[in-house]
Amino acid sequence: MQLEILYQDEAIIVLNKPRGIPVHAGSGGGETLEDHFHQLQFDAKTPPQLAHRLDRDTSGCLILGRNKQALRNLGRLFEQGRIHKIYWALVKGVPQAKQGRINLPLAKQTQDKRRWHMKVDDTGQQAITDYQLLGAANEMSWLALRPKTGRTHQLRVHCAAMGWPIIGDRFYGGAGEGDPPLMLHARALTIPFYPGQQPLIVEAPAPEDMESLCALLTQ
Repeated sequence: MQLEILYQDEAIIVLNKPRGIPVHAGSGGGETLEDHFHQLQFDAKTPPQLAHRLDRDTSGCLILGRNKQALRNLGRLFEQGRIHKIYWALVKGVPQAKQGRINLPLAKQTQDKRRWHMKVDDTGQQAITDYQLLGAANEMSWLALRPKTGRTHQLRVHCAAMGWPIIGDRFYGGAGEGDPPLMLHARALTIPFYPGQQPLIVEAPAPEDMESLCALLTQ
Protein backbone atom coordinates (compact mmCIF):
# COMPACT_ATOMS: atom_id res chain seq x y z
CA MET A 1 0.00 0.00 0.00
CA GLN A 2 1.28 3.46 -0.93
CA LEU A 3 0.58 5.77 2.00
CA GLU A 4 -0.12 9.42 1.20
CA ILE A 5 1.69 11.72 3.63
CA LEU A 6 0.03 15.12 4.05
CA TYR A 7 2.40 16.49 6.70
CA GLN A 8 5.57 15.25 8.39
CA ASP A 9 8.08 16.56 10.92
CA GLU A 10 10.22 15.06 13.66
CA ALA A 11 7.23 14.46 15.97
CA ILE A 12 4.11 13.79 13.91
CA ILE A 13 2.89 12.49 10.58
CA VAL A 14 -0.53 13.17 9.08
CA LEU A 15 -1.79 10.67 6.51
CA ASN A 16 -4.65 10.76 4.05
CA LYS A 17 -6.27 7.50 5.14
CA PRO A 18 -7.93 5.55 2.31
CA ARG A 19 -11.50 4.40 2.88
CA GLY A 20 -12.25 0.71 3.26
CA ILE A 21 -9.36 -0.32 5.52
CA PRO A 22 -9.38 -0.40 9.34
CA VAL A 23 -6.69 1.57 11.13
CA HIS A 24 -5.87 -1.24 13.55
CA ALA A 25 -6.53 -4.93 14.08
CA GLY A 26 -9.98 -6.08 15.16
CA SER A 27 -11.71 -9.35 15.80
CA GLY A 28 -12.32 -9.89 12.08
CA GLY A 29 -8.63 -10.00 11.18
CA GLY A 30 -7.37 -8.93 7.77
CA GLU A 31 -5.14 -6.12 6.55
CA THR A 32 -4.93 -2.91 8.58
CA LEU A 33 -3.31 0.47 8.10
CA GLU A 34 -0.98 -0.26 11.04
CA ASP A 35 0.51 -3.14 9.05
CA HIS A 36 2.16 -0.53 6.82
CA PHE A 37 3.49 1.89 9.43
CA HIS A 38 6.98 0.44 9.04
CA GLN A 39 7.11 2.40 5.78
CA LEU A 40 6.89 5.58 7.87
CA GLN A 41 9.67 4.91 10.37
CA PHE A 42 12.33 6.83 8.41
CA ASP A 43 15.02 7.98 10.88
CA ALA A 44 13.01 7.24 14.05
CA LYS A 45 13.78 4.35 16.40
CA THR A 46 10.33 2.81 15.99
CA PRO A 47 7.40 3.10 13.56
CA PRO A 48 4.83 5.79 14.35
CA GLN A 49 1.65 4.99 16.27
CA LEU A 50 -1.96 6.12 16.02
CA ALA A 51 -2.87 9.27 17.94
CA HIS A 52 -6.60 8.80 17.25
CA ARG A 53 -8.93 6.69 15.11
CA LEU A 54 -11.05 6.87 11.98
CA ASP A 55 -13.70 4.32 11.03
CA ARG A 56 -12.85 1.70 8.42
CA ASP A 57 -14.96 3.39 5.75
CA THR A 58 -13.99 6.99 6.56
CA SER A 59 -11.17 8.59 4.58
CA GLY A 60 -8.98 11.59 5.31
CA CYS A 61 -6.68 13.18 7.88
CA LEU A 62 -5.20 10.74 10.39
CA ILE A 63 -2.52 11.80 12.91
CA LEU A 64 0.37 9.54 13.95
CA GLY A 65 2.85 10.23 16.73
CA ARG A 66 6.49 9.41 15.98
CA ASN A 67 7.57 9.01 19.61
CA LYS A 68 6.09 8.58 23.09
CA GLN A 69 6.28 12.26 24.00
CA ALA A 70 4.50 13.27 20.79
CA LEU A 71 1.76 10.72 21.47
CA ARG A 72 1.32 12.03 25.02
CA ASN A 73 1.09 15.62 23.78
CA LEU A 74 -1.39 14.72 21.06
CA GLY A 75 -3.48 12.72 23.52
CA ARG A 76 -3.66 15.72 25.84
CA LEU A 77 -4.70 18.03 22.97
CA PHE A 78 -7.47 15.63 21.94
CA GLU A 79 -8.68 15.29 25.54
CA GLN A 80 -8.81 19.09 25.89
CA GLY A 81 -10.72 19.45 22.61
CA ARG A 82 -8.00 21.67 21.15
CA ILE A 83 -7.54 19.74 17.90
CA HIS A 84 -10.27 20.99 15.58
CA LYS A 85 -11.66 18.70 12.88
CA ILE A 86 -13.67 19.37 9.75
CA TYR A 87 -15.37 16.52 7.90
CA TRP A 88 -17.06 16.57 4.53
CA ALA A 89 -20.19 14.48 4.12
CA LEU A 90 -22.53 13.86 1.21
CA VAL A 91 -26.01 13.19 2.56
CA LYS A 92 -29.47 12.32 1.32
CA GLY A 93 -31.83 15.26 1.77
CA VAL A 94 -31.30 18.96 2.40
CA PRO A 95 -31.15 20.68 5.82
CA GLN A 96 -33.74 23.41 6.33
CA ALA A 97 -31.09 25.80 7.68
CA LYS A 98 -27.80 26.48 5.92
CA GLN A 99 -25.92 26.09 9.18
CA GLY A 100 -26.68 24.97 12.68
CA ARG A 101 -25.81 22.81 15.66
CA ILE A 102 -26.90 19.24 16.38
CA ASN A 103 -27.00 18.57 20.12
CA LEU A 104 -28.22 14.99 20.61
CA PRO A 105 -26.80 12.66 23.31
CA LEU A 106 -25.60 9.24 22.18
CA ALA A 107 -25.54 5.85 23.86
CA LYS A 108 -24.43 2.37 22.85
CA GLN A 109 -27.19 0.36 21.23
CA THR A 110 -25.20 -2.87 21.35
CA GLN A 111 -22.34 -4.10 23.49
CA ASP A 112 -20.80 -6.10 20.64
CA LYS A 113 -17.43 -4.38 20.17
CA ARG A 114 -17.03 -6.00 16.75
CA ARG A 115 -19.96 -3.99 15.41
CA TRP A 116 -20.58 -0.89 17.51
CA HIS A 117 -24.03 0.60 17.03
CA MET A 118 -24.99 3.89 18.63
CA LYS A 119 -28.36 5.58 19.13
CA VAL A 120 -29.75 8.92 20.21
CA ASP A 121 -30.64 8.50 23.87
CA ASP A 122 -31.32 11.12 26.55
CA THR A 123 -29.42 8.96 29.04
CA GLY A 124 -26.32 8.89 26.83
CA GLN A 125 -23.26 11.11 26.64
CA GLN A 126 -23.44 14.64 25.31
CA ALA A 127 -22.65 14.84 21.59
CA ILE A 128 -22.46 18.10 19.63
CA THR A 129 -21.88 18.64 15.91
CA ASP A 130 -21.91 21.94 14.03
CA TYR A 131 -22.83 21.78 10.35
CA GLN A 132 -22.68 24.06 7.31
CA LEU A 133 -24.38 23.48 3.96
CA LEU A 134 -21.81 23.80 1.15
CA GLY A 135 -24.02 22.78 -1.77
CA ALA A 136 -27.20 20.93 -2.68
CA ALA A 137 -29.04 19.53 -5.71
CA ASN A 138 -31.48 16.71 -6.49
CA GLU A 139 -32.18 16.03 -2.81
CA MET A 140 -28.50 15.54 -2.03
CA SER A 141 -26.34 17.86 0.09
CA TRP A 142 -22.66 18.50 0.69
CA LEU A 143 -22.02 19.34 4.33
CA ALA A 144 -19.06 20.52 6.38
CA LEU A 145 -19.31 18.90 9.83
CA ARG A 146 -17.39 20.14 12.87
CA PRO A 147 -17.67 17.70 15.78
CA LYS A 148 -17.33 19.36 19.18
CA THR A 149 -17.27 16.00 20.95
CA GLY A 150 -15.77 12.70 19.86
CA ARG A 151 -18.39 10.00 20.33
CA THR A 152 -18.33 6.74 18.37
CA HIS A 153 -20.13 7.14 15.01
CA GLN A 154 -21.23 10.62 16.12
CA LEU A 155 -21.46 12.23 12.68
CA ARG A 156 -23.21 9.26 11.12
CA VAL A 157 -25.84 8.99 13.87
CA HIS A 158 -26.39 12.76 14.06
CA CYS A 159 -26.93 13.11 10.31
CA ALA A 160 -29.30 10.14 10.22
CA ALA A 161 -31.24 11.46 13.21
CA MET A 162 -31.70 14.82 11.48
CA GLY A 163 -33.21 13.13 8.44
CA TRP A 164 -30.19 13.43 6.15
CA PRO A 165 -28.25 10.14 6.42
CA ILE A 166 -24.77 9.98 4.94
CA ILE A 167 -24.73 8.34 1.52
CA GLY A 168 -23.29 4.82 1.64
CA ASP A 169 -23.87 4.37 5.38
CA ARG A 170 -24.84 0.74 5.87
CA PHE A 171 -25.29 1.06 9.65
CA TYR A 172 -27.46 4.15 9.94
CA GLY A 173 -28.40 5.19 6.42
CA GLY A 174 -30.01 2.08 5.00
CA ALA A 175 -27.39 1.60 2.27
CA GLY A 176 -27.00 -1.86 0.81
CA GLU A 177 -25.21 -3.82 -1.87
CA GLY A 178 -24.72 -1.80 -5.02
CA ASP A 179 -24.82 1.54 -3.21
CA PRO A 180 -21.73 3.81 -3.23
CA PRO A 181 -19.17 3.65 -0.40
CA LEU A 182 -19.52 5.83 2.68
CA MET A 183 -19.25 9.50 1.66
CA LEU A 184 -17.59 10.75 4.84
CA HIS A 185 -14.14 12.34 4.69
CA ALA A 186 -11.93 13.88 7.39
CA ARG A 187 -11.15 16.99 5.38
CA ALA A 188 -9.00 19.13 7.69
CA LEU A 189 -7.26 19.29 11.06
CA THR A 190 -6.02 22.26 13.06
CA ILE A 191 -3.33 21.09 15.49
CA PRO A 192 -1.83 23.53 18.05
CA PHE A 193 1.12 21.23 18.61
CA TYR A 194 4.02 23.63 19.13
CA PRO A 195 3.59 26.24 21.91
CA GLY A 196 4.20 29.79 20.75
CA GLN A 197 3.78 28.86 17.08
CA GLN A 198 0.83 29.01 14.70
CA PRO A 199 -1.26 25.82 14.72
CA LEU A 200 -0.60 23.29 11.99
CA ILE A 201 -3.43 23.22 9.44
CA VAL A 202 -3.57 20.08 7.31
CA GLU A 203 -6.09 19.32 4.55
CA ALA A 204 -6.73 16.04 2.74
CA PRO A 205 -8.12 15.78 -0.79
CA ALA A 206 -11.31 13.70 -0.87
CA PRO A 207 -11.64 10.46 -2.86
CA GLU A 208 -12.20 11.14 -6.57
CA ASP A 209 -15.82 9.94 -6.61
CA MET A 210 -16.64 12.23 -3.70
CA GLU A 211 -14.81 15.21 -5.24
CA SER A 212 -16.81 14.75 -8.46
CA LEU A 213 -20.13 14.79 -6.62
CA CYS A 214 -19.12 17.83 -4.55
CA ALA A 215 -18.30 19.68 -7.77
CA LEU A 216 -21.75 18.90 -9.18
CA LEU A 217 -23.44 20.23 -6.05
CA THR A 218 -21.70 23.62 -6.30
CA GLN A 219 -22.61 24.33 -9.94
